Amino acid sequence: MYYFIVNLTSRTGKARKIWIDIERELKRQKVPYEAYVTRHEGHARELAKELCERGVDYKKTHEGERVCLVVVGGDGTANEVVNGMHHFEEIHFGYIPTGSGNDLGRGLRISKNPLEALEHMLKAKEVFPMDLGLVTDEAGNTRRFAISSGIGIDADVCRMALTSRLKTFLNYLGLGSLTYVFLTVKALFTMPTSDVTAVFDGGEPRKIHRMIFVAGMNHPWEGGGVPMAPHADARDGKLSVCCVYGIPRWKTFFLLPLLVMGKHEGKLRGFEIIDCESYELRLNRPMVLHTDGEYLGEQTTLRYVCEKGKLRVVK
Repeated sequence: MYYFIVNLTSRTGKARKIWIDIERELKRQKVPYEAYVTRHEGHARELAKELCERGVDYKKTHEGERVCLVVVGGDGTANEVVNGMHHFEEIHFGYIPTGSGNDLGRGLRISKNPLEALEHMLKAKEVFPMDLGLVTDEAGNTRRFAISSGIGIDADVCRMALTSRLKTFLNYLGLGSLTYVFLTVKALFTMPTSDVTAVFDGGEPRKIHRMIFVAGMNHPWEGGGVPMAPHADARDGKLSVCCVYGIPRWKTFFLLPLLVMGKHEGKLRGFEIIDCESYELRLNRPMVLHTDGEYLGEQTTLRYVCEKGKLRVVK
């Protein structure tokens, strides 16, 4: 049984036509499925919770059958779903990317052609055990992420992208991933920094001065294809933490192209990538936090852990 959670507004509404094609193919192949369209922010999370409960009940009467929760939407919709899911060992996850960034689809090497992605998922015999990240703030609130979670300028760019007219325009042209590059250039003019105390895998506290951002990466890319951690692996039980700090504002403009091309790792002073199972951050001033591009307010104290093989992906 396949339960589809569909965001018809992703990619500035182009997902509606994509879903019509997908549903036509499901009916042609007589695939058992149910479809649910998201109506508001947070609805995908509510649907995921409800459908996991229904899926567990379905498996009790249909022993041996696969139950798969399939997202037809962008990275934000996928984030809501993984935060609503439970019974991860029994309920599998499928993804047909229809957003503007599509970093999760890129990380999972899912076809950009929706019908090809659907066909591969329906024919898949095995599952991909994918790590998830989990971030906890100082108030004890938790949020999972499939792609990345960052604090600082990358999170501020994600926040701006949520309401950006530029993103709408570029989506219309099929260039939505460029939104994050343009907004990053804009943010560099006013970017704040923070001094941070960081602890990686329970080791000695480390001081990071004039931190621009720290991003915990589960996959290599965020922001529509920017390879923050080119060698991040969503199956190694670790997060690749990209730290950018101590770089003068004027210099960041010259270094940005190297970051976009993935030429920064181990080569540029002020860029560092640390692989770890967990880490903690304490900032001397609040900064913006995101998970998979979703804005989570301003925070000062955070704890991250990698949940190894938590999500079972059919692709």
